[in-house]
Amino acid sequence: MIYGYCRVSTKGQLDGNSIEEQTTTIRNIYSDAEIIVESYSGAKERPLFNELLDKAKENDYVVVTKLDRFCRSTKEGLEYIDFLMSKGVKIHIINMGLIENTPMGRLIITNLLAFAEFERAMIIERTQSGKVIAKQNPNFREGRPALYGKAQKEHALELLENHSYKQVEELTGISKSTLIRYKRKKDAVSP
Repeated sequence: MIYGYCRVSTKGQLDGNSIEEQTTTIRNIYSDAEIIVESYSGAKERPLFNELLDKAKENDYVVVTKLDRFCRSTKEGLEYIDFLMSKGVKIHIINMGLIENTPMGRLIITNLLAFAEFERAMIIERTQSGKVIAKQNPNFREGRPALYGKAQKEHALELLENHSYKQVEELTGISKSTLIRYKRKKDAVSP
């Protein structure tokens, strides 16, 4: 059996990691692969991946497009590889090749896992540094930009005097939860 494992942290993830791209890449090599799709951050438990680890058996293949879809740390990667190889499962990381169960294969994968973990740590460090610099700007605001301005939310609150939340949401597109939050915030500021 050939299991193609595809994972994204967020829906519609870009940069070659979208579900469609992963699925297409795997199907181009293994047209008969059973594709397993999971939308979980690598830092969280991955129930479908854990099921895959349990059900894969001797001479099966576990296929992923990239190393970061398989694991997030050197330790984790080596544990998964050891576990699968002890069962006789073959591991194919498409952008690297088949993982060989030899001393040289072990050396290569250990180094690649270490570099991948290092790269991830550097990305996090650069992101944090960028955030520190951005916070020095007096106009910095953490989080997503607001979808609706003050005037739009005020108008929606006025509409609530004669309409239900559902009707206001249909008219303005502003959700009930957003209006409730805005109203609470406004009431907290007013004496």
